[in-house]
This record gives sequence, structure tokens and C-alpha cells, in this order.
Amino acid sequence: MPETLAGAWTLEPALLTALALSGLAGLWWLRGAGPGPRRALGVAGAGAVVAFVSPLCALTVALFAARSLHHMVLILLVAPALAVAFPWRRAPLGAGFIALSAALWAWHVPALYAAAWDSAAVYWAMQLALLGSGWVFWTAALSRRGELSVVLGAAGAATALAAQMGLIGAILVFAPAVLYPEHLVGAEGFGLGALGDQQLAGLVMWVPGMVPLALVAGWMLRQGWREADAR
Repeated sequence: MPETLAGAWTLEPALLTALALSGLAGLWWLRGAGPGPRRALGVAGAGAVVAFVSPLCALTVALFAARSLHHMVLILLVAPALAVAFPWRRAPLGAGFIALSAALWAWHVPALYAAAWDSAAVYWAMQLALLGSGWVFWTAALSRRGELSVVLGAAGAATALAAQMGLIGAILVFAPAVLYPEHLVGAEGFGLGALGDQQLAGLVMWVPGMVPLALVAGWMLRQGWREADAR
């Protein structure tokens, strides 16, 4: 409920232990690296705390719009930060794009969403699929350099991902019925109603989802043209 949200931190020992061990393992892996990867790991860690420990995590139980924002934190903050910290130089862009697209759509299939709602194992499998595929996609997209056609491919993939977020957002905004009844009670507690919550989730997909990806695609194109002109 709104009045208790500020104190709704997820302080489960297993979760905190997993995050702490992951952070320590990452620091050990980067022990000989420069400051850039270490800073990126810090950003990824902060994003993970926001997504899984802060009151945002508790809010995802009440509001589907918060779930959409939670996914944006993973896809647009944590995953690219991990890609900078731990780049996979031979990451396949096409496979990463397909896997991330599949994971994103899976979270919006009502039956799969209900399964994640009812099962912690399914929930974490879907979260890790989203984060892992996001890491592959971003490490491939951000490492594309050289030929202009290669850079254009990365920019095109980012644009296509933005378009998918826009499509999902449109479905959520214009759906005439509630697709995720799991949030019926929670949305009412925040005075939104389940359909209003669903529409707000669609707007989250449109603005915080599409705009950063469009900016990244534009930056990639700019860098690609600069490198091409420099030759």
C-alpha cells in the first residue's frame, strides 16, 4: 500500500547474499582491469539493488506499471553496464537480439506472466533470461566498430528493439480488457484500477523504454559516420 511503500525493502538473506557474492566475484574478475569496467560494475550493482531490493521490487507486486519500469532498469541500465564491465567480444548480435526480444515478449504473455507470479523458480528463470539476453545483446551492439555496415546493423537492432517496446506499449495502452488480473487488488490500492495500471505500463514502455534506445541508435549512427569520414 502507498503508506508503507517507503519501508518496503526486500531484505531476504538469500537475495542479499547472492547479490553480494556476485559483486565480489565481479570485482575479483576485474582485479586487473581499468577504472571503466569497475565503474560499470558499480552501476550494474546499483541497478540490481534498485530492481530487486528497493521498494520498486515490492511495488511490482502491486502494479504492472512498476513491473514494466523494473524491466526497463534491467534492460537499459543493468544489462548494458554488465556489457561494459564484462564484454564478450564475439557476442552474436542477431542471437542476442532474438533472445532479448523473446524474453521481453514472454514477460507480456498472460499465461507466462501468471506462471512467473505463481512460481519463484519460473520468476527467476525469466528474470535471468531477460538479463542474460540483454547482456549478450548489449555487449554485441556496443562493441560493433569498423565498417559502417556493421555499425548500421547494431543501430538497426537497437531501433528494432525500440519498435518492439513501442508495439508492446501500444497493446497495453489500447487493450480493452485487463490482461494481468494478478494486479487487480494492488492497482485498486493505489487508486488506479487494473486497466489504468495496464495503460500506465504501456506508457512506461513507450517513453522510458523507446526514447533511450532511440538515442543509443542515433549515437551509434553518429559514431559510425564519424569513423567512416575519418578513413
